[in-house]
Amino acid sequence: MQALPEQVTIKEVGPRDGLQNESVEVLTADKIAWIDQLSRTGLSYIEFSSFVHPKWIPQLKDAKQVALGIDRNPDITYAALVPNQKGLEGALETGVDEVSVFMSASETHNKKNINKSIEETYPVLKPVIEEAKNAGKTVRGYVSTVFGCPYEGDISAEQVIDVSSRLFDLGIDELSLGDTIGVANPLQVDRTLTEIRSQLPFDQLAMHFHNTRGMALANVLVSLEHGITTFDASVGGLGGCPYAKGATGNLATDDLIHMLHEMNIQTGVDLEKLTEAGLFIQSKLDKYLPSHQMQMCTKERV
Repeated sequence: MQALPEQVTIKEVGPRDGLQNESVEVLTADKIAWIDQLSRTGLSYIEFSSFVHPKWIPQLKDAKQVALGIDRNPDITYAALVPNQKGLEGALETGVDEVSVFMSASETHNKKNINKSIEETYPVLKPVIEEAKNAGKTVRGYVSTVFGCPYEGDISAEQVIDVSSRLFDLGIDELSLGDTIGVANPLQVDRTLTEIRSQLPFDQLAMHFHNTRGMALANVLVSLEHGITTFDASVGGLGGCPYAKGATGNLATDDLIHMLHEMNIQTGVDLEKLTEAGLFIQSKLDKYLPSHQMQMCTKERV
C-alpha cells in the first residue's frame, strides 16, 4: 500500500444532497437544529441547502430560512448549491460562505438534471462564478456521472477532463468528482485518477462517492493512495440523485470517519457527536439510515 495522507477534510453534504432525495420533508426548525448539531462536531464544511427553484427540489424550498436560522461557527464554511444567477442572488442575500455550481460529464444526464446541453451550461455558470468571486466567495464545482451514467453507461476520462477543465477555466476553486449512481469500483477509480492526474489541478480535487453497491469506502481507499485528501459525505448515508434512477445513499460520513480514524488519519471530527446528529435526523425522517455506524447505534438503543 502506498503512503496515505495524515489528515483528510470531510465535506458534509447531508443537509443538501442527503435531504433532496427524501420523500419526507423535514421541518425547517428541525433542519436548523440538525445543522447546529453538525456544527458542534468538528466539521469544517457543511453544505446546508440548495437555492434551486422549489419546483425541482421541494425538500429544500426553505433554503433562505435555514441559512438565516442556523447558528454559524466562524471556523466552518457554510456552502449552498446554486443553479443560476437567480439562485446566486438568494444565496448571497443570506451571507453564504461558498457557492457550488454543478453540471454533468454526461450529455444526457446534464439535460435531465439541468435541462440544457453541456455546451449550453457554460454560459449559465460563467456569470454565476464571476459574480460569486466578485462578492468575495469561493466557488466549488460539481461534475456528476464521472464513473458512469444511468442513460449513457460508461463515461470516458476525456469527457471528464474536458468538462472539468472548462470549469477551472471559468474560475472555480475546487472540483468535486461525483460517482452519481454508485457504479465506480476501485480499479476504475485508480484508472480514472491516473488518467486525469496530469490534466487537472490534482490538489483542487475532491471525491464524491455514492454507496449504491457498497464500494464507496473501497473507492475512498484508492483515492487516498492517489493523494486525494478531500471527500464529500453525508451523515448516515443519506441521499441520492433525484434525476438518476437507482442512485441510493451517499458515502456515510460516520462510516468514513470511523475507517479513517482506525487508520490513524485525522479528520478533526468527533464521531460520537456526529452519530448523535445522525440519530436526530433519523428520528425526523422516521426511518433507519443505512450506514453501519447508525445501524449499530440504533440496535444498541433498542
